[in-house]
Amino acid sequence: MSKLSDMRKSYERAELDDEAAAGEPLAQFRQWFDEALKAEVPEPNAMTLATVGADGRPSTRIVLVKDVDARGLVWYTNYDSRKGRELAAHPFAALQFHWVELERVVRIEGRVEKVDEAQSDAYYQSRPLDSRLGAWASPQSQVIGSRAVLVANAAKAAAQHGLNPPRPPHWGGFRLVPERWEFWQGRKSRLHDRLCYRLQADGQWLRERLAP
Repeated sequence: MSKLSDMRKSYERAELDDEAAAGEPLAQFRQWFDEALKAEVPEPNAMTLATVGADGRPSTRIVLVKDVDARGLVWYTNYDSRKGRELAAHPFAALQFHWVELERVVRIEGRVEKVDEAQSDAYYQSRPLDSRLGAWASPQSQVIGSRAVLVANAAKAAAQHGLNPPRPPHWGGFRLVPERWEFWQGRKSRLHDRLCYRLQADGQWLRERLAP
């Protein structure tokens, strides 16, 4: 096994120039996301979600962004899961995309709200049947005796709801409403490019360059 202290990489693929960067973060994100799609980055919509528990300790997990617009970034989950309970108690979070192949990171921070029931219903109905039944079958984040519990729960849900299960009341979408974005582009000699956009009281975005 290689020594961890000897592992390093020189980032030389691209740059993030102040003149070329978008004036607003959503436009910059859409540009980078489109480039991640064109580069066929594996699961470009995978993002790390960080929440904080009642004890003040952070926790992270990977979720998939399913909608991005001027209102924010949306993902779906079990509201009774650990992240759901933590967001209910402390409705602020941080997201991070890491597109390794492009040597890019995007970080977003802001408050979190539930999406309306109609939007959760629409997305739930667009999912494959197995995924819809899975939302009924998994008591997410709870201790279970074995995988057999999940299989039995899925079979029970299929028998009860057939081919058209309704959205479980404990399952739906969250939206992070951004207050801060950061775009990180790896550069040579660890002199990386970092552009931060901060939402001002007047609703405008202030763009600043940060030291790496």
